[in-house]
Amino acid sequence: MSVTIYHNPACGTSRNTLAMIRASGEEPVVIEYLKTPPSRERLVELLGLLGLKPRELLREKGTPYAELGLGDPKWSDDEILDFMLAHPILIQRPIVVSEKGAVLARPSERVLEVLANPHIGDFVKEDGEVVRTGG
Repeated sequence: MSVTIYHNPACGTSRNTLAMIRASGEEPVVIEYLKTPPSRERLVELLGLLGLKPRELLREKGTPYAELGLGDPKWSDDEILDFMLAHPILIQRPIVVSEKGAVLARPSERVLEVLANPHIGDFVKEDGEVVRTGG
């Protein structure tokens, strides 16, 4: 099974998600989306897989969200996509895609929903929180 993660190594949630994928026995395709942003077509495809509207995938914290006025409902879906493409940091992460579907892994244990082997035992996140998955 192929697993892809849209990853930001500076994000603890993204690092935990990547570690959970690896603990499941998968070695995912890792796309550092700040270095290699998705194309507009791929971003639209990811939104469809996630069942989200562009506004629902916007990240506020640590981004130019406020400076760009993205809290204003005047922006259309296409305009929000334009902002995400111009400023990839606005894309919420991590996004994980597998043959079982796609998930915005926030919290990181949501990744278990799309892994072939979600029973990775007790997983300890970077902050010390334990995720019990069985196995």
